Amino acid sequence: METHYNKIYTGSFVVVQLITTRLKEIGISPVIKDETESGRLAGFGSGVPGQQEIFVHEDELDKAVKVVESTLAEMEA
Repeated sequence: METHYNKIYTGSFVVVQLITTRLKEIGISPVIKDETESGRLAGFGSGVPGQQEIFVHEDELDKAVKVVESTLAEMEA
């Protein structure tokens, strides 16, 4: 199955929420994937608890990566 979405970040719920908010502020609608929650709802567990993934459409990839990089740099400062 071909997808036009690319993963740009994997991390904690808190950081994912911050990045998601910043992406939405510039008009990017990310897709959030939580394997742990998906597994729980399906009746089995998988993935690392608390880890989520952010995906964006390939057309928005360059802008989205810059948002992730700047957000992570701010957090390290």
